[in-house]
This record gives sequence, C-alpha cells and structure tokens, in this order.
Amino acid sequence: MKAMALSIPLIIIILIMRAISVLIVPIGVVLLLVGAFYLIYQVYSFIYFNSQKFKKLKNSIQEYTDKCNELNRHIEELKCSYLDVKSYDYGESNFKDNSNYNFKRKEWDKNKKSQEIHNCSASVCKNASNQPFKYFNIKSNEESLERFESVLNNFLAAEQGKILLMAERDMVIDNISFSIPMIIMGFSKKKLIENLGFETIDFSNFHYPVYTFQYISPGGNSSNKCEITLELDNLEKFINYLSELVKFRGTIAGQRALMTSKLREKIKLRDSHMCKNCGLSTEKEPNLLLEIDHIIPLSKGGITSEDNLQTLCWKCNRSKGSKIMI
Repeated sequence: MKAMALSIPLIIIILIMRAISVLIVPIGVVLLLVGAFYLIYQVYSFIYFNSQKFKKLKNSIQEYTDKCNELNRHIEELKCSYLDVKSYDYGESNFKDNSNYNFKRKEWDKNKKSQEIHNCSASVCKNASNQPFKYFNIKSNEESLERFESVLNNFLAAEQGKILLMAERDMVIDNISFSIPMIIMGFSKKKLIENLGFETIDFSNFHYPVYTFQYISPGGNSSNKCEITLELDNLEKFINYLSELVKFRGTIAGQRALMTSKLREKIKLRDSHMCKNCGLSTEKEPNLLLEIDHIIPLSKGGITSEDNLQTLCWKCNRSKGSKIMI
C-alpha cells in the first residue's frame, strides 16, 4: 500500500511530463513556422520595395506625394503660431538649503522654472483654477486680441488640415492599391507609406501651449498646481474674455466679429467653399484646405469682420502674406 501511495504521484508526474512533451512539439513547430514566415516575408518585402516595379509605381504618384508633403509642412508651420503668454516674472535666484537637519523636502523637486510656469501662493493657485485667464500676464488691448485671433485661425486650419491630408493620402494609396501585393497592404502598410515618400503626419496636440500655476509649501512637504491648456475651445474662450475687457475700455465696442470656428465656416459657406483668388473649390478638389484670410491684414489696421474676411486656399493664403489681395 505504501509503495502504491508513493507510485501515484510518480505516475501523475510522468503523465504530466508526457502531456507537456506532446504539447511542446506542436508549439515548437508553430514557432518555427512563424519564425520562418517572418524571415521569408522580410526578405520578400525588402526585394519588393527595392524592385524596379515599385520604383516605377512610386514615380507615378510623385506629384501627389509632393503635394501631400507640402501641405504637411504647411500644417506644421500653422501649429508653430507664436503665443506670447507669460506668468509674472519675479526675477532669477539660486536657493540653497543650509539647515542642520536632513529634511527630504520632496516637493521642492517639483519647483520648475519657465515662462509657462508661475510659482505662486496657494490662494492664487486655487483662484487660477476658477478664473485662469484673469491671471495671465496679457495686456487687454486690440493688439493682443488680434494676435490671439490669428493664432486661433491658424490652429483651426491646422486641425482641419490634418484630417484632409490623411484623406488625401489614403485616396492616393487606394487608387494604386490594385498594383500593390495584398500581403504588403496587409502586413506593411506603414512601411509602404514611408517607402512611397509620404512624410509622417503628426496627430499629437503638443503644439497647444500649457500654462501652469503651481504652489509649493515653504517646508517642501506639500504642493498643488493648476494647468491651463490653450487648445481650441479654451483659446476661443480666452479671445471672448479679452474681447470683453477691450470693449469695457471702450476702444472698439461692437466693431468686430471675433474669429471663431462658427465664423470661419460661415465665411466658407458664403464664398461657396471656393478660393477667392485662384477659384479652386472643394467641389473640384474634395480634400482642399481652405483658410480664412483678412483682406486688409490685422497688421495694417484690418479687423475681424465679415466684410474684411475671405476664403483662400492654403497655397494662395501662404503666398499672400501681409499683402492686400481682393
């Protein structure tokens, strides 16, 4: 009986080992096949992307590739619009802790310095979370208002441009998909896009500036912060906030229609989604990026009103610059 009791675990162990050995063979075969397929596919894709057939295909769409890449660079320029928003500058200093006690003061490590970060009291940090725009160091005048309107206009165009650019690129690839092996389309679409010469489209929102009010206690044991991201909705609200201050001072009360996404679409609809300079329209080119232009530029005294706004395609608007084009 004792021998039988000892043999039962041994039998179980042997059965488990046999089961594992049976399973290992198919798993090993599968892994071997997957590895072989991956290696063969890498060789195949390398040969395909370096073949004369693919180079000929790439050359046949070079014009469209260049067009997409040019629009992509224009979108990146729009995203780099300058925003002159700062916290109050109280000067520079170097701080050293010479206390006799080895306090960790862990929160002091969070004390960052930049034009986008305002180190403040706990009450200011709390108030900034309720009324963030009130604590921006911005002059409430027409110049500031016009600058932020221009930035919003550029950011809105950039967001629309990214969507249109993606649609244009996908349309080009769909039109040549019959000439591309299905296995390449299925497993290497990203690599295909790169090898065709399309530049990467950046869909991140890192271009939206983030402004921070932060409080760190003198003892370095507690902290809190309030972050304000000037994305499209917040930027539009900030423009309205500035507008009210400007109107309050009686400088341009009621004379302007502030740049908003609603106004942009209204101007496009009025102009039949057609560039007022070259005549190109979304009817002829569905993925055409249209931008809203100030006929008399803001820098030359123009204001954001419907009769001073027109629709231009992105190329005409870029070439216009600060010129007056009617």
